[in-house]
Amino acid sequence: MELIFATNNLHKIAEIQPLLPASIRLKTLKQAGIEQDIPEPHDSLEANASEKSKVIHSITGANCFSEDTGLEVVALKGAPGVKTARYAGENAGPNENINKLLDVLRNENDRRARFRTVISLILNGKEFQFEGICEGRIGDAPSGNQGFGYDPVFIPDGSDSCFADMTLEEKQQFSHRRKATDKLVGFLLVEATKL
Repeated sequence: MELIFATNNLHKIAEIQPLLPASIRLKTLKQAGIEQDIPEPHDSLEANASEKSKVIHSITGANCFSEDTGLEVVALKGAPGVKTARYAGENAGPNENINKLLDVLRNENDRRARFRTVISLILNGKEFQFEGICEGRIGDAPSGNQGFGYDPVFIPDGSDSCFADMTLEEKQQFSHRRKATDKLVGFLLVEATKL
């Protein structure tokens, strides 16, 4: 089975690729010859993930999936959520986003947060969605140099280390993206037996 993964984010590809069995071949947007950026105009992760997979399916007609991930902070009533990658502005980088988050939470005792990933799969023209959640908290200051995004300040429940202090293998033990991908793979393996 071949699937187009609707992203050009090499970090996301590196996290998801090792989770797929050899029977599922992953193609990136670049490998599929798709150069365009796909908008994320909606106010939910579910709708944004769906938008991306539907755009790719409309272009290629191929089986594909996309994902959208948000950091949801309890004290901020779920923000930054769908604005996670653009929290400090449309062209903000990870450090600017982290600095804004830490600034907003400076006097906040409740540091609880979670990463939530929604995968939208289009298989044989039908859409299916899978969710993965990692509960945790926001640290007081950035640490580590692994991972990407908010990994330097996100500490998953069950660990004293933030994601950026972990190897990819260690991060995968907690990862929201892994949980969603495991559900995707389980579904695909069942579907493959029906073909």
